Order: sequence, then structure tokens, then C-alpha cells
Amino acid sequence: MKKLLLLTIAIVLIACKEVPKDYVTLSGKITDKSSDSVVVRSRTFSKTIKVNTDGTFSDTLKVETGVYNFYDGNESTYLFLKKGFDIHITLDTKQFDETVKYTGTGAEHSNFLAKNRLMQEQLIDLDALSNSDMAGLESKFSEIKTKLTEFYDANKDIDSSIINNLSKNIEPMLNYYKGYLAESMALKTELKEGSPSPTFDNYENYKGGKTSLSDLKGNYVYVDVWATWCGPCKVEIPSLKALEKKYHGKKIQFVSLSIDDDRSHGGSWDKARENWKAMIADKELSGVQLFAPNGWQSQFVLDYKIQGIPRFILIDPNGNIVTPDAPRPSSSELTELFTSLNI
Repeated sequence: MKKLLLLTIAIVLIACKEVPKDYVTLSGKITDKSSDSVVVRSRTFSKTIKVNTDGTFSDTLKVETGVYNFYDGNESTYLFLKKGFDIHITLDTKQFDETVKYTGTGAEHSNFLAKNRLMQEQLIDLDALSNSDMAGLESKFSEIKTKLTEFYDANKDIDSSIINNLSKNIEPMLNYYKGYLAESMALKTELKEGSPSPTFDNYENYKGGKTSLSDLKGNYVYVDVWATWCGPCKVEIPSLKALEKKYHGKKIQFVSLSIDDDRSHGGSWDKARENWKAMIADKELSGVQLFAPNGWQSQFVLDYKIQGIPRFILIDPNGNIVTPDAPRPSSSELTELFTSLNI
């Protein structure tokens, strides 16, 4: 009888023992959602999750340990997922990166990734860095490397694969930006202030018809060269819309020039044009919305030596270059520039 009782207790204990989860539970609440679904994706995994009308969503994911992209419409952030994690995400699409927050089991790793993204954006201020000479750039990038290294070293509780990967990529990332800024400095030498601007002729206008740079003569022209797939380009949209509203009726035209092409849209120019029009409608973009006929190979893009986007250009009312690499809409330096020109 005693043996039977012990056996019964053992069976009960085994039955009550919690089996480790072989999946991740992911839920969340999105304020002002951009889409009816969100997507969790890596190179080898992709899952679409339905978002309810109130912005909530929930699902389980069978994933391998690693960093994943989390997409809501065209915006994205990073997640670190591991079997057994139970993560809840909240965000407001009006300030996507600034409001992303994770709670629950394993959330600290994803919060670290979100904080790292914001920190990199603050440290690598391209508009501010572009005012330095090459010697100054070297010094500032050395400071950035030190700050990022210290930040990573101070977070020993974060999964080592995240820390190792970020640490390994500091140098390549900074070299990329260093090259970008060196190119910007060379541009200002080759495309001098006051010289005649390269032009564009008969580019497709979203509102219908064709538009040329000469049609805008008599106004300053602020050109935003962008594409629907470009994350940094989309980050600038709210600031650009605010500028357009602020300077409405002034002697300035805001031109957004899309370089979406067949290569970035599955080999289809029709798809590129369709996605361009869809984003203009979805984001309620204003200003003069133009489509470059040959993408990166369009003559205006080649003449301005554009190899990375977003790129911003300011042209004066006479069609001459003010700057071939103007500050971004989100930069206070742009409004200072406009003020100096009495716009």
C-alpha cells in the first residue's frame, strides 16, 4: 500500500511539472496602427500576425534564438526572440522608435536593441558631423566608438550574441558613415554654391502631367531624393510635412523625387510606380511628388552624384545651387538656413 501511494505521488508530481515552452508568445498594442497586420521576419523566418481594430495582436512563434525584424507597415524595429519568452510590445506609430517598449519574460534584450538604435541615431548626427573637416571627423568617430563600446560593455546581462554582433559591427558601420560624409564634403567642392544646378525635365507628377525644374523657377526648390523602401527617408516624412505646412505660401517649393525602380520592386517598373503612388496616398504626402524615370540612373541623380538616400538639395530662384547636400527636414540647421535666405 505504501509503495502504491509513493508511486501515485510520483505520477502526480511528474504530471504537474511544467513542460518548457518550445515557442515564443508575442502580443502587443499599437497606437495609430499603420496596417491590418504586423510581420516578424528574419532571413529564414517570416510570420504575419493580424492586428485587431483596437491595435492589439497576439500569436505564438516557433523560432530559433536570434534577432528579428518587427514590421508595422513600412516602419520596423528589432526583437530578440528565444523559446520560452513571453513578450508584450507597445508603440505609437507617430513616434515609432521613440515609443517602442517591451515587457514580459525576455523583454530586456529587445529593450536593449531599441535603446541601442536610438543611441546610434543620436550619436551619428549626419547634419552636425558634416560641418567637420576630415581631422574633426576622425576625432568625433573615435568618440562615438568609445561611447558605443562602453555602452555594450556595461550591459553584461544582455545575451552575448547580441553584444558580440554589435561590437563586431561598430567599425564597419562607422567606416560606412565616414565614407558617406567624405563623399558629401567632396560634393560641395565639385557642385559649388552659386553654380547652375543640374536639371530634370518632364518627370512624372503624382497629380498628373509632367514637371521640369524650370517650371519651379522664381522659387527656392528643396529637393528630397527618396524611395519607398528607404527607412531613413521615411523617418523624415513627418518633419518634411511640418516644413511644407510652415512655409506654405512662401517662395519655396518642396519636391520629393522618388528613385524607386524595377530592381527594388521585383523587376517591375509598374510595381515601383504603384508602390510610389500607394505610399503618397497612405502617408498623405504633399508638395510636388515626382517619379524619376530611370531610378538611380536618372540624369539629375547622376549629375548630383547621388549614391545614398535620403539626399536633400537646395536650389535658388535663379536655378543655381545653394547646397548639393542640404540639412534634413528634422534638423534645426535647415530652418536656420531658410531664415538666413529670408525664405
